[in-house]
Amino acid sequence: MRSTPRRSFLRQALAAAAAPLIVPARVLGRGGGVAPSNRIALGGIGIGPRGRMVLSSMLPERDVQFVATCDVQATLRRSVQELVDGHYGTRGCATHRDLRELLARPDLDAVLIATGDRWHALASILAARAGKDIYCEKPCGITAGLCRDLDETIRRTGRVFQAGTQRRNVPNFEFAVHLARSGRLGRLHTLHASIYQLESNTTWLPAEPEPPRDELDWDLWLGPAPWRPFNSAYVVQRRWRGYYDFDSGAKLLDWGAHTVDLCQWANAADGSSPVEYVPDGPRIHARYANGVKLVMRPDGWIGQPASGGAGNFAVGSTGTCPVRFEGDEGWVETGDNGSVELHPASLRQEWRAFTLRGTDPARHTREFLDCVKSRGRPAAHSGVMRSSHVACHAAAIAWLLGRPLRFDPAREEFVGDDTANRMRRRAPREPWQV
Repeated sequence: MRSTPRRSFLRQALAAAAAPLIVPARVLGRGGGVAPSNRIALGGIGIGPRGRMVLSSMLPERDVQFVATCDVQATLRRSVQELVDGHYGTRGCATHRDLRELLARPDLDAVLIATGDRWHALASILAARAGKDIYCEKPCGITAGLCRDLDETIRRTGRVFQAGTQRRNVPNFEFAVHLARSGRLGRLHTLHASIYQLESNTTWLPAEPEPPRDELDWDLWLGPAPWRPFNSAYVVQRRWRGYYDFDSGAKLLDWGAHTVDLCQWANAADGSSPVEYVPDGPRIHARYANGVKLVMRPDGWIGQPASGGAGNFAVGSTGTCPVRFEGDEGWVETGDNGSVELHPASLRQEWRAFTLRGTDPARHTREFLDCVKSRGRPAAHSGVMRSSHVACHAAAIAWLLGRPLRFDPAREEFVGDDTANRMRRRAPREPWQV
């Protein structure tokens, strides 16, 4: 190689030092960008259809950088990687098959957990122990006991936790709760929460050959759930729902995690739950200590006048996840499409058009991100999740046993029923004990 004279080298070095260093403004936090030191480094675990919707509300946020995804299915790993890299215009999204590898990353601040029900609580507990803040899709625990364990772990570790019950941050539901809690409906006497048709399936689908582990890790897919032979329908068609080993509370928590939660909020019952549960066909009737009734039901919603006659304001079907709050002076009913039906007519003076749909997580995820930075408590924090989920699990146990049950909210146990109390927990498969 041709050598450079010392004097020439010094001249070139000084010229280079004097030249301005060109760095993109977004890297320095200018031009609408956020400096890397102020961004929340986010990872994902089990990002399927619902997870992608939640992730899509987080990716545009300027103070978020999604850095890694984890899934037992190679196709989902790749699809999330392509989504993220396409958004940023880079090739920087890392992939992992095992969530323990992702949680061991020191560059992660928070995780989005959107696996199947069986993994929610355990993945959240492992994330909290690893020092990560958590946004977890519901139901957050497949048993009442796991909901308790999760809440206690969050309190002990001091992590920020947001359950994916986003309707606490959707305006029409906030409006309905306001009417209930402000006394505009008079004394509350009955709350109605929509639920799916209840079912509990303990059968197995026929065994099929397991795919290669790198393509789909069946053992990790099962996780803490009891072992059963592989069948692609559980995974590809998402037919795990309704099977007792994989699902939460006879499918009651699919919607009940949202709607019972809203009823708890309307009744100022966060931190507590009903004291009595009575199964009645497809419905479950519950009662709070203050005498307010809670009806969990799959039918009889908007379009069927309940009271008030000509004073009803029929604004059309309210969509999925409807709730109804009734007092001795009025009632309100609303659902996911933002429409509201209420009585008496005077309540409409406070009503306005609500455009955000109940399935939209945007306000909920933004609140979570703000709390990650402020260390505040979001609307659906672990304590709120615990009490509303425990109420759902208690109702599901009453339905599964087919008999009325009394419940002690302070101790979170059934009164005088050993069988029901044993159903508050399930034995996890090794090595996935909490």
